[in-house]
Amino acid sequence: MAKKIPQINASSMADISFLLLIFFLVTTSMDVNQGLARRLPAPVPPDQKIEDTDINKRNLMVVKINSANQLMVQGQEISVKQLRTKAKEFILNEEDNAYLPKLVEEDFGAPFGTIKYTKDHVISVQNDVDTRYQAYLDVQNELVAAYNEVRDECARKYFHMAYTELDEDNQKRIQKIYPQKISEAEPKNYGGN
Repeated sequence: MAKKIPQINASSMADISFLLLIFFLVTTSMDVNQGLARRLPAPVPPDQKIEDTDINKRNLMVVKINSANQLMVQGQEISVKQLRTKAKEFILNEEDNAYLPKLVEEDFGAPFGTIKYTKDHVISVQNDVDTRYQAYLDVQNELVAAYNEVRDECARKYFHMAYTELDEDNQKRIQKIYPQKISEAEPKNYGGN
């Protein structure tokens, strides 16, 4: 007669596995991914020709980040902390500097009236393929913060309140004066600046 081999009762193993799975799902913390909020342009119809636009050099601020995460703005090495101030100087050109974007006068209606502003300015961000993502994010955050500060200063000047407190129509009016123009170039291999 064959000898009976004792078997382990595995009927509750599925319950135990399920409870362990729930325990680990509940107690594990998830990292929140960082990202950039960007509104992409509408797709170009296939039959439309893409024309190259000629940008005056004084209207273009080139921000480069190399593989060592060093920042160059208009050929000058600066820190990320200085970028916001440089960007605001570029966007506003309050001194009417010949090396910064050309000021254009336009009437924006009440309460603005006629304002001189840099209509054609563009900030071009270029990074190396080996640039750390955090360095890229820091640069983008400083540029967006510069635009936010410029818009907030405008809102306080004309509406006596913060930009974020304005209704949507007045926010759009200020965005028309100071549109966020950040161009992102395809990453390249710069090595050093």
